[in-house]
Formats: sequence, C-alpha cells, structure tokens
Amino acid sequence: MTSISPSASPAHPVLAEVVRSGFTEGHHRGSLVVLAADGSVEYALGDPAAPVFPRSSNKPMQAAAVLRAGLDLSGERLALAAASHSGEGFHLDLVRTMLAEHGLGPDDLQTPPDLPLDPVEAESYLAAGRVREPLTMNCSGKHAAMLAVCLRNGWDTATYLDPAHPLQQLVGQVVAEAAGEPVAAVGTDGCGAPLMAIGLVGLARAFRTFVLAEPGSAERRVADAMRAHPEYVAGTRRPDTWLMREVPGTLSKMGAEAVQAVALADGRALAFKIDDGSTRALGPVLARALALLGVDAPVVSRIGRAPLLGGAAEVGAIRAAF
Repeated sequence: MTSISPSASPAHPVLAEVVRSGFTEGHHRGSLVVLAADGSVEYALGDPAAPVFPRSSNKPMQAAAVLRAGLDLSGERLALAAASHSGEGFHLDLVRTMLAEHGLGPDDLQTPPDLPLDPVEAESYLAAGRVREPLTMNCSGKHAAMLAVCLRNGWDTATYLDPAHPLQQLVGQVVAEAAGEPVAAVGTDGCGAPLMAIGLVGLARAFRTFVLAEPGSAERRVADAMRAHPEYVAGTRRPDTWLMREVPGTLSKMGAEAVQAVALADGRALAFKIDDGSTRALGPVLARALALLGVDAPVVSRIGRAPLLGGAAEVGAIRAAF
C-alpha cells in the first residue's frame, strides 16, 4: 500500500496554542477548511486537500452504505449505527436489542474489547468490577448494523471487516460519491473496520452532501436520524450531541486523532484535523471554526472552553490561534 501522509507536507499552521500562566507552552498544528453554502472553499489553513483518515467522521457514510444494502433502520437505531457512543446504559441496551432483533448477540461483534469512551462511564464501569468488552467499544452500534445487513443479504458475517467484503466495497463507493473524490488509501480503523482516506475538503463536502440530500435518500435518512437523536450518536456529555441539539439542522461527527466534520442545514460546512491527534484541542478549534461559519449560539462558547489547571485553580487555557 502506498503511504500517504500529511506530515510529508511543509509544517502546517498552528490551530491551537496551550497557554499556562500567561506563557505559551505548546502548539497544535493542523489543517482546516470552511465551505460556503454553495460548496466553494471560503477559508482554508494548511493543506485541506491532502488525504487524511477521517476515522469516525466516516461513520455517516458507513451507515448510509448499510441502508443502501437494504437494512431497514431508522430513529435511534440508525443514529447508533453512525455513532461513537459513550458507553452509557441506553447505548449498550440498544446495541443488545439491535443484535437480538437479528438473532445475534454480543459475542458476534468483532469490535475489540474496550471500556466506555466517556470517562465518567468508564469510572463507573470499573468501579462495578466489570472488564473490557466488545459491546462497550464505542463502535459496537455500527458493527451491529453491519452484521445485520450481512445476514439480510446472505453475506459472510465472519469476514464482514475484510476490505474485499461486498459491504466494505459499498462503503468505499459511498465515501467517494459523497466526498466527490476517489478514496486515496484504505487502512484499518481502531474498531477493525476498513478506513477510507479522503481530503478534508472532501470530508466537508460529504457532510454537506448528507444535509442537502433528497428526503428519503440513504444520506438524508442518516443525517435526519443523527440530528433527531444526537445523544445516540455521541452521549450526554459530548460536544457532537450539544451542537446537534442546540443548533437546529446541524450534522456533527468527530473522529479519533482529532478529526471533526460539521455541516449546517444550509450547506455551509467545515472539517479539520489536528496533526498530533490531540483531542484536547478539538473544542477550541471547533468553536473558532463555527464562529467563522457565523454560528452564534451559547453552545459555541461551551464547546470552546478548555481550561488548564494548576492545582485546583484555573491558570490558563487551550485556545484557537486563527
């Protein structure tokens, strides 16, 4: 496989800086793009055309592929199929239900054993004496949907994560179509599923495609389910949930290694990746990018807040630098 890495490009600009006690002690570099309502590039930093692995920001496309393959999902189930869930009780209960509805169980999941993604849930989980499980891994809703559509179509469930599997071939087609560009590389995501690389411009374009898609299409059904049930896409303590709940019509999905994509109801969109993968900078960068899109809502300040502590006192913050 050809190695494609943004790090081969000249140093990307600083997207966020770490300021402690008035002293700048660190920086987070990356690339970012903002699209106007007509889909044109309105603002860009770094190299947003360079391929990246969007990680879980690809999940709306994966969920649309499941629908195109014939699985009848809607509501909370469809939102969970596109989720990086926090591992809260209502998430795990619905994954179990989705599996049982198709004669499956948690043992059929090929997600790696993991703790709940949300730190509060993880602490409670460990305090109860429980251990890592495939069910608890944040991608288990997506995997439940993938297994179900394989059963519907008579596809092999043992190899559903193979890049050559019919389902994963369809995922690649959906990603390329939505992004308006070919998949640049195929890797393996943390959950074991194939992962398709596209540029940040393509990622923003894909989210724009979903919110502007015709009602009833697979893309629009995914977008509508995610926006109607954002707590199933993320969790009760997560920025994606806050944003989709508080800014009507917004579609938002983060990905590992500090990737974020957002589209507003009118087609304005953004995508960025922080090079070092530090998720601590996601909130400040996202808040600033939303401001560039003209989003003026209390949730933007909430998302952008990233304080630094010295002892029990707040002594600084991570802040956007553009």
